[in-house]
Amino acid sequence: MLSHLRSRFLFSALALGVILTLILQRNNLRYAISPPGSSSNLLDHSDDSLAKFLQSVSTTSAYFTDYPLAASEFGQMGKRIQVLRDWIEACHGLSRQMTPEEANTLRDRVDETALSMFPFLRGPAQLSNTSTSLSHLRKNFKRGSKGIVIPTGRKTFRYACHLIGNLRDVLKSRLPIEIVYAGDSDLPLSSRDFVKKLGPSIETVDILQVFDDTALDLQHGGWAVKTFAALGSRYEQVMILDADAVLLQAPEAILDHHRGYKLTGALLFHDRLLWQGGFKDRHQWWEQQLEHHTPSPALSKSRVYNEGYAEECDSGLIVLDKSRLPVLLGVLHACWQNTKEVRDAWTYKMGYGDKESWWFGLELSGANYTFEDHYGGMLGNLAVDKKKTCSFTIAHFDEQDKLLWYNGGLLKNKLKNSTEFDVPTHYMIDGVWEKGATKPEISCMKETTITETSKEERKILTLTVEKAKSLDAQIKQLTTLD
Repeated sequence: MLSHLRSRFLFSALALGVILTLILQRNNLRYAISPPGSSSNLLDHSDDSLAKFLQSVSTTSAYFTDYPLAASEFGQMGKRIQVLRDWIEACHGLSRQMTPEEANTLRDRVDETALSMFPFLRGPAQLSNTSTSLSHLRKNFKRGSKGIVIPTGRKTFRYACHLIGNLRDVLKSRLPIEIVYAGDSDLPLSSRDFVKKLGPSIETVDILQVFDDTALDLQHGGWAVKTFAALGSRYEQVMILDADAVLLQAPEAILDHHRGYKLTGALLFHDRLLWQGGFKDRHQWWEQQLEHHTPSPALSKSRVYNEGYAEECDSGLIVLDKSRLPVLLGVLHACWQNTKEVRDAWTYKMGYGDKESWWFGLELSGANYTFEDHYGGMLGNLAVDKKKTCSFTIAHFDEQDKLLWYNGGLLKNKLKNSTEFDVPTHYMIDGVWEKGATKPEISCMKETTITETSKEERKILTLTVEKAKSLDAQIKQLTTLD
């Protein structure tokens, strides 16, 4: 045991030494590289400092490859990602100072290091036309593109169709849509053919044909598919939606006009404020991983992190601009958290599914991100006493406090009744939650203003329900044929 601890101590000391050395070199280089957009990218003492920098990259790349991180080392993975980010930025910032051979060497080291940290980037071994490196993955993003990604499978296919009806037929969104699944057993061909006919610009993507599944097991990964669907999408700006999400505004309203998203390139939504003080182990672990980390503006404002509530993120809708390097690398961290070894040992034990991996990956990687202004609200129907609003959903709002979307689907209680739809009539923001004791039991919000949904909001929901009923009839015929 003592020998093991001594080895771990020496490893940690060496790792810290390498990181500190890189930080010092990083700071020394900062003064020499002109700010983005400057007409000059000259490096002071270019021959000497550039040679030392390239040598440090080679040495550190070899170290990262020879000493991979354990599944528990979320914070150290964030530190390594920040080093990788510096190297990628140097590829651009020092391009005029490097010879073609030096530039190629630096890019190769970046890709080699990224592959050692994220082996799934290689793509499936049996395919020759998939991503083989981080640089290859980035080149596959269609420049300037925006689109929607909906992961689904047999269990949630019905809700995914409802969502497409909501997007295409009611909200009239024309953003392209990728339906992501994990192999033929997850979503049969007949379902894939059916969904592609629900509107223009809808395609299906088998995530097992995008990434090497050896260390992922996405066929049985459930929530884990979401992060990889976001990373692997060809859209540069991506909105990833749970199949049971319902939108009350077109997705273009977020992608084109949301100020917080425009500022940071990553928009997340809060979960409910529940179970204060009930998950001390989770909070202690978060704090451990964030040791020596300067909190982002979003984390500094977090009531969950700072006041001891249970769950920070409702990951039913995530918006990401992968053209921004810090955001892309933060998504890579989230994907690493959802690899099989890491999710089984830590991610899904310290949180509920994928939901905390999004903000945690961005935070630890040094990326800025935006959370909605409020924690999860309530959209439902008045209780008998007219002092509470109750339902099985969580509601989310835009920057003007207008209803934006909610999770949970169109059914009143999908766990008890698969045919009873609901058009909610009232909502509440920033109230106190009364959580149902179990998932099939209704939750309520109290002690805040109750607002009636607008005529336009009720119209959107009514039309969405009508479309869903029509789609259900077609899906029923499809399953009969199967």
